[in-house]
Amino acid sequence: MARAVCALFVAGAGVTGCGGEDPDAGTNGVGKLPPAKIQSRTQSAAEAAGAVRLSGAVVSNKRTYKLDMQLKKDGGTGSVTSDGVTFRLLRVDEHLFINADADFWNHQDGKSDDSTSDTAAAGKLEGMYVKVPKGDPAYQQLSVFTDKDVLLDGLLSLQGELATDGHHKLNGVRTIRLTSDKGAGGRIDVSLEGKPYPLLLVRAGDAGTIRLTDWGRDFTLKAPDKADTVDYGQQLPSS
Repeated sequence: MARAVCALFVAGAGVTGCGGEDPDAGTNGVGKLPPAKIQSRTQSAAEAAGAVRLSGAVVSNKRTYKLDMQLKKDGGTGSVTSDGVTFRLLRVDEHLFINADADFWNHQDGKSDDSTSDTAAAGKLEGMYVKVPKGDPAYQQLSVFTDKDVLLDGLLSLQGELATDGHHKLNGVRTIRLTSDKGAGGRIDVSLEGKPYPLLLVRAGDAGTIRLTDWGRDFTLKAPDKADTVDYGQQLPSS
């Protein structure tokens, strides 16, 4: 009876282990490691993975970016939403493209210019893949969202005093929770099944929550057809 009550409690709380049972039994073993080693193993697993999907929100410089990106070594693709405007990014090797609607291009200079010429020009860009020149300021600002190594390195590096905060479950997968400064510095749920991939990241200071899924699941990444591409050369319009 006691064991049944324990199992019921565990299922409801999302925490494994009670009554003397080993919560790390049958896992990959990282739950038994010191916090610093858990972080190191997690970062190594993420770096070695061929691909990953990131979805959620990131707050940077008081601006919220909602992301849904698929990333791998040679680029990434997906959508970014900021200030109510959504656009798609595609990077293949060093070539970065933006795909957005006419409203996005019509307001890129921060003004609401309804002139016929500007509206017509923006309309021609709608649905097209506009190539971002490497020398344009937008390239550095946007390419980070398509760079697996840079993005994960920034997201997964918890600063402060590391500790573990129990065993949990996330979508049926057992995890160990890694925290920084008792959660004030952020937390990461690390998979205890298979490779120790990070599955959920809650950033410090209410700076966003990111889910990390589809680890190692490959996807097609190719440059758009030339007929669907616009190349302005050295600088985007109204960068």
